[in-house]
Amino acid sequence: MKTQLKTFFAVAVTAAAVSAFWMVQDAPVQAQNSSSSDIPRTPDGKPNFSGIWQTMNTANWDIEPHEARHGPLSALQSGAHLAFPPGLGVVEGGMLPYKEGMRAKQEENKRDWLRLDPTTQCKLPGVPRATYMPYPFQIFQAPDGTLISYQFAGADRIVHMDSPDMEPQVDTWMGTNVGSWDGDTLVIDVMGQMPDTWFDRSGNYHSGWDMHVQERYTMLDRNTIQYSATINDPNIYDRPWTINMHIYRNLDETKMLEFKCVEFVEELMYGHLRAPGSPIGDGITPIH
Repeated sequence: MKTQLKTFFAVAVTAAAVSAFWMVQDAPVQAQNSSSSDIPRTPDGKPNFSGIWQTMNTANWDIEPHEARHGPLSALQSGAHLAFPPGLGVVEGGMLPYKEGMRAKQEENKRDWLRLDPTTQCKLPGVPRATYMPYPFQIFQAPDGTLISYQFAGADRIVHMDSPDMEPQVDTWMGTNVGSWDGDTLVIDVMGQMPDTWFDRSGNYHSGWDMHVQERYTMLDRNTIQYSATINDPNIYDRPWTINMHIYRNLDETKMLEFKCVEFVEELMYGHLRAPGSPIGDGITPIH
């Protein structure tokens, strides 16, 4: 609990400090550069990624090319509501380069994905999946540290911009994030993730600690980011592989609302702990 409180405090302080920093300094710089570039910049000349963003693709269902298919319930129960939408995929080259024998685990995950997918239990999605879930996320940018806050499950990660040699001490859901600049491209190296997260609802997976994710954020214009993530996991894949997609500024959301999903999965996760004879919750009606 102490660790959770320290993490919450660190995130809150970072968000407040970053917001205050750019509120004071960003306006005149944007005015200065508006005639020469459509890309907003910070006082130190870097692209300013601050804002609310969201992807518009089907990668959360499957990062590989895929056809539409039935969802977790039969058509008699849900019709088209929970069916999987088709998608061209976001992986360079189409299919993932699984090592011999490793694809079988993905196929097993896919057959029972509703039960096995960690996000079913409101667990944090990890990186890069947090980026392309169908929920917005917000970036707070400052020279020494950038905070990325996701709507799903209240996930957060602090990108350390002033600690290039930082290494993970323990494995965590969102990993240890170290940022740097390659020209106008924000580069984030993510290490030390837990093995429990998946890449999508189709059960594509990784080994956790030994996986290295390198994200690249390049602003194409004021409202569009070119995003890529290269995954190097020699325990599962024959070679590093890369996903590519666009991220769009969410112009309809002036603030990011909370989606604390634990309350929706309490019965699923903890129902077996209920005292004998106590009522069973339906996830909708409060139990008093």
